[in-house]
Amino acid sequence: MIIGLTDHSNNLTFAVNNPLVDTLPPNVPDWRLAGHRYHSYNFFLRKKFGQRIQKVSVDAKFTCPNVDGTVAKGGCTFCDNRSFSPSRRVPIRKITDQIDDGIRRLKMRYKVERFIAYFQPATNTYAPVERLRPLYEQAVSHDKVVGMAIGTRPDCVPPPVMDLLAEMAERTYLSVEYGLQTIHNRSLDWMNRGHHVDAYYDAIERSQGLGFEICAHVMLGLPGESHEDMMATARVIADSPIQSVKIHNLYCVKKTPLADQVAAGEVRLMELDEYASTLVDFLELLPPHMLVERTIGDAPPDYFVGPAWCLDKPSALKAIADELERRDSWQGKRYSGDVAVCDAPNGQLA
Repeated sequence: MIIGLTDHSNNLTFAVNNPLVDTLPPNVPDWRLAGHRYHSYNFFLRKKFGQRIQKVSVDAKFTCPNVDGTVAKGGCTFCDNRSFSPSRRVPIRKITDQIDDGIRRLKMRYKVERFIAYFQPATNTYAPVERLRPLYEQAVSHDKVVGMAIGTRPDCVPPPVMDLLAEMAERTYLSVEYGLQTIHNRSLDWMNRGHHVDAYYDAIERSQGLGFEICAHVMLGLPGESHEDMMATARVIADSPIQSVKIHNLYCVKKTPLADQVAAGEVRLMELDEYASTLVDFLELLPPHMLVERTIGDAPPDYFVGPAWCLDKPSALKAIADELERRDSWQGKRYSGDVAVCDAPNGQLA
């Protein structure tokens, strides 16, 4: 049994005066002391803010350079932004109005009072600073918002935008999510991404020391990628000077080139057991300090093609948890970097 920090639904409690905790080896991360198998984003946010925090999606109606013809046309092979964000499925509204509506809906499901404004669909730095600043300002001015998350591409953060992101990070918690997807250029070409992995390296290097959390978004199960290809992406993520990662499987939504490829039998989507095993392999290679913001992906049923298991998120998360437990595995178990990992049998820390 793992003893120590207990992560409850609405609070965070540290075990005190427990002699077993005092005998644990050094460098064991607190999320492991809490009994978790990986460093979840919810755990981090509750510890940072002292309460549950939820992301609320907002849509500034940006486009992408591989949609408008700047680097390509048609967008990513798998992409229909309406399926990724509720805000893309409604008429354009003020950012603050979107936040109010998102909060109303989230509070029907969760006991939560504070939120992160998540600029989610499309490329949310793909505009002049003069347009970006007032949109970001609207978000951080909301009295229920404690931070921002900005989804973007690594080829869409020119120096003036980086300066603005650094400025916003001085005022609020900020996570900037770069869509890496994979380190393999052939896969980036397949998805019509319009950039190669060198754009990721450049963006990460220029983001250092600017005060915001750097997150990389990765997809597993891309066509033509072997298990070792996916683990190569994991090793690059592990060695990158970033703070967090989002991981999910390739899934398919309607009216996309991917939907046509799946229908024609040209692309196979991962089954749940295969994905759970691959994900655990991926997690084992990540450093223990890295945040894991997501482990699966999904879309609304009316946009969704497959795989079907994505529509049952609780069962998918349980399958991942079961695989971690079956293998007695955890994030960082096979990480070979400088961060110490406690490798003890049967989940015991001793």
